[in-house]
Amino acid sequence: MFVDNVRIYIKAGDGGNGAVAFHREKYVSHGGPDGGDGGHGGNVVFRVDEGTNTLLAFRYKHKFIAGNGENGKGNKFHGATASDLIVMVPPGTIIRDTATGKIIHDMTENDGADYICCKGGRGGWGNRHFATPTRQMPMFAKNGTKGEEKEVTLELKMLADVGLIGYPSVGKSSILARISSAKPKIADYHFTTLSPNLGVVSVHGEHGFVAADIPGLIEGAADGAGLGHAFLRHVDRCRLLLHVVDISCFEGRDPIEDIEMINNELARYSEALSMRPQIIVANKVDMLDRDVVDIDAFEAYVKENDWDLIYVSAATGEGMEDMVHLAAEQLRELPPMLVYEGEYEPEDAYVGGGKETNIRRENNTFYVEGDWLYNLMGQINFDDYESLNFFQRVLKKSGVFEQLEAHGCTDGMTVSIYDFEFDYVK
Repeated sequence: MFVDNVRIYIKAGDGGNGAVAFHREKYVSHGGPDGGDGGHGGNVVFRVDEGTNTLLAFRYKHKFIAGNGENGKGNKFHGATASDLIVMVPPGTIIRDTATGKIIHDMTENDGADYICCKGGRGGWGNRHFATPTRQMPMFAKNGTKGEEKEVTLELKMLADVGLIGYPSVGKSSILARISSAKPKIADYHFTTLSPNLGVVSVHGEHGFVAADIPGLIEGAADGAGLGHAFLRHVDRCRLLLHVVDISCFEGRDPIEDIEMINNELARYSEALSMRPQIIVANKVDMLDRDVVDIDAFEAYVKENDWDLIYVSAATGEGMEDMVHLAAEQLRELPPMLVYEGEYEPEDAYVGGGKETNIRRENNTFYVEGDWLYNLMGQINFDDYESLNFFQRVLKKSGVFEQLEAHGCTDGMTVSIYDFEFDYVK
């Protein structure tokens, strides 16, 4: 079964709590604080699995939760840091934030390097960190912060240099089988191909390329007709399109009408996709009856649109080698494969999602609290200018400033967020 779009929940591990402990040793009556720090929680890391081309592994498993860091112990023993949770995905997977639809990361970026999507919480400090000349026996420690969590959508856009597009039963799968070692299911009826097939095409003395047979494109594909709506996304990364038509017109179809219909669906799905370079591949030339098909009109139409044209036969192999070399020549001149840039900002993780914020007023001081804010405070370095700017952007984006003003906060009043105080300035 081919699966190319799934929604999953991921959560990094929480940091372990710092320990409250005191040194105990024979002949030492008043040992000082020696509580160890908590271990860090495990990250959730996405990693490319080169051997897969479907998200089927996520069909029945939708939650991925990393381990928590261990709590600190006495004798200054640190809690163990949890291992990262590795989530394997096929090459070409895009990670989106489900709530906003924004792209978090494209797993083809940096050649598919590992990507930390949720960072584990930091371990809390043991009580030994809070000892001072005037507070020699601190009876408290710091709790670990919670790991990040979010709901993401995994969307697979296959990595192929060349996409074979065209109406069902024009011979796309047969062509892919001829030019590569792919073994797609082939039969003489519509929608034999129910999922995209990938094949590596070798070119003598040159670098080869990856070709994909994109099924299900018919009129209305952009609206979900046939299988096109599900698989149009897999054409997105293709640098070159081999537009296959049945030049024999065996089923009574007009190749010009088929080309126009498919290109119309591409344009409706994506304007950029409609501008992608194309080679018109006239298949089944071995069955061509020139008394039935107006070849002159067909070639004039192709020339008018400035497309390259090549006649082939998947059945006999005629024209296949020329087609492969023509595609390879054009690929050398085309820009590299599309990589999607991230749209998701770090502060977006603290916006929406039912995050509850409580505000209470005592005289001219406003106290702001919330589980998400407590976790955020543990990640901010208030001595760093950039970290403070990030903190301010989160408060603004998450609506905290608006809520403060709704409670009557004005310029000059004091805002306290878990012991961090500042004067409010609009």
